Amino acid sequence: MKKLSKNLSHRIQLQMHNQIETFRIAVRKFAPFESAMQKFWDQYCIFSGCKLKLEMVVMDLHELYDSTITKKGLAKGDFDIAHISTDWVLEGYTDHDFEVLNPYINKNKPDDFPRGWSKSLLSLQRFGWEIVGLPFHDGPECFIYRKDLFENETEKANYLAQYGKALEVPKTWEDFHQIARFFNRPQDNLYGSIFACYPDGHNTVFDFCLQLWTRGGSLVDKNGFIQINTQAAVDGLNFYRKMVNDKTAVHPKSGEFESVAAGIAFSQGEAAMMINWFGFAAMCEVDPNSKVKGKIDVELLPSSPDQKSASLNVYWLYTIAKGSKHKAIAYDFLRFALTIEQDKQLTLEGGIGCRISTWKDEEINQIIPYYHKLEQLHEVANMLPQKQNWAAIATIIDQMVLQAINTDVATEELIQLAQNQINEIDK
Repeated sequence: MKKLSKNLSHRIQLQMHNQIETFRIAVRKFAPFESAMQKFWDQYCIFSGCKLKLEMVVMDLHELYDSTITKKGLAKGDFDIAHISTDWVLEGYTDHDFEVLNPYINKNKPDDFPRGWSKSLLSLQRFGWEIVGLPFHDGPECFIYRKDLFENETEKANYLAQYGKALEVPKTWEDFHQIARFFNRPQDNLYGSIFACYPDGHNTVFDFCLQLWTRGGSLVDKNGFIQINTQAAVDGLNFYRKMVNDKTAVHPKSGEFESVAAGIAFSQGEAAMMINWFGFAAMCEVDPNSKVKGKIDVELLPSSPDQKSASLNVYWLYTIAKGSKHKAIAYDFLRFALTIEQDKQLTLEGGIGCRISTWKDEEINQIIPYYHKLEQLHEVANMLPQKQNWAAIATIIDQMVLQAINTDVATEELIQLAQNQINEIDK
């Protein structure tokens, strides 16, 4: 019995030792993120002399949320650092999952903080004066198109002959729809446009918001409550349901695609136009399997004729776990990972760096010629409302849009029903 107790004691001490010697990062599953984080840590250890061993816990979107937020992994100290989406940051802040970073920043702020970043990447993680995250990965929604098709002289001549106007990047949604029909050529496995309509509570919600905002609408009323029973919402949903159901203009698998699958299909040359995250445009240039490298460009989204364009900005943060036993090292590592050199390295790995310097970097813009347009996109980028029950509200909007796509129920009726459901929980 004494021998067993001694062995048990030894194992416990060994486990405690291993726990102390390990630094755990919860990483969003994506090969560029994983390779970048490993390189950052290896370089940091050389630079700082840190002897802790890195353990990356790589998880997909839902598992990452569940492990860090739902199961309180950050609060309990299961991790030291975590990649956190801005969709979750309010919930995590409210539940005290994150270390407040102000004392660390005040003592030793990251290089060129906050001037080195767009203001649109510094707001969602700030509550009053408290900052709980620093920008990691970005890429707002944008209009992505095949410039080789738009600049082709034969295509331009044919479009002019057919429609009596020049073939240009669409400024209105009506022009977008018309051009999508023009380029729709199923026999060539080329479709006019591609959408991500997979019912996961995200893709169609984002599309609805973009249709609303580019028509001058707002998701919230003057009191901060969600209000979608508006003319802009009716017009946007009417257009969207018509657009995505037009078999002469849209990729037939759009109903099955989430944003990643849509981005991959576009990179394989299957569509002339796409509304998607900037990162999928960049992927077309750095992915060795891309068939459209050097053939695409990005621009602002179309809008109503009398309205300005808009974008959606959801970004990823570095956060330090409230329960981490290595908070000083965690912050020191983040300062290192946030430098100009590492932000650029993340981009070269296939992520989207967040510093303005990366957006304007000459080498990056040689590889991804439109990278500098990130700054322009951020100028028109909107944020989703910060509400603790946003996930439930998004589910209602998602169901509304899916019913619009898949039924003949009047748009006004669908919006009224969704608004009634939202009113029950948005109080």
